[in-house]
Amino acid sequence: TFFPAVLTVHAGGSATFFCNISMENDSGLEYSLNWYKEINHGQAQKIAEISRNNPQTETDKYLLSNHTPAFKIEILNLHQNDSGFYYCGLIAFFEPNKVMESNRSRLVVTAAPEKTNATDEPEVEEGNTPDHIKATFLGILLLVGAVVLLVFGYVTVTYRRGDVQKPPSENTAAEEEPPVVSVSTVDYGVLEFQRDQHPHIALESRLVDQTEYATIVFPEEKPITPERGKKRQD
Repeated sequence: TFFPAVLTVHAGGSATFFCNISMENDSGLEYSLNWYKEINHGQAQKIAEISRNNPQTETDKYLLSNHTPAFKIEILNLHQNDSGFYYCGLIAFFEPNKVMESNRSRLVVTAAPEKTNATDEPEVEEGNTPDHIKATFLGILLLVGAVVLLVFGYVTVTYRRGDVQKPPSENTAAEEEPPVVSVSTVDYGVLEFQRDQHPHIALESRLVDQTEYATIVFPEEKPITPERGKKRQD
């Protein structure tokens, strides 16, 4: 038997058929299984072959698997010209009926569906980013770079001009407490030294090199110097 009876597949896919054999005396018999496709109105064309002792056979177009008593054939990379009727043929050695053919199954290969919706578009493989995504990403990077340069230039120019405003707390403190400026003034006065209170001491008893000391006391108010007194009188 050969099944499924009808199989419809889109182009580019694969089709799988099964051939099931049944032999009364299977002990020690040698046989081979051929796969055929009908061409030109019933003429058979052999497409593949697998023996009893071979578990699997693979070509560029067909993959054969031996699961006795069932055999499987996979037709790969389908094209529309693969459409047609398929069947299997059992060739048994040392038997009166050496060739036994199965029923025919039909394969219909349709055109691949057109992708009209956005959801049907194939996924973008990693590493193959579309050009418009790359362009968008590059534009975003350039925009961010321009903004950073503008901010940096503004801050630099502002600091150079000394236009950077201090926080409100610092401005208030500066207004309430004006800076203390120390002013140095120079004034002149007349120092008077008291004379010796002991004139009766003989001059001979004094030392030749005698040092006299005086204490200078500056009152809180500025003393009136001759120059200042003259200005006041004027």
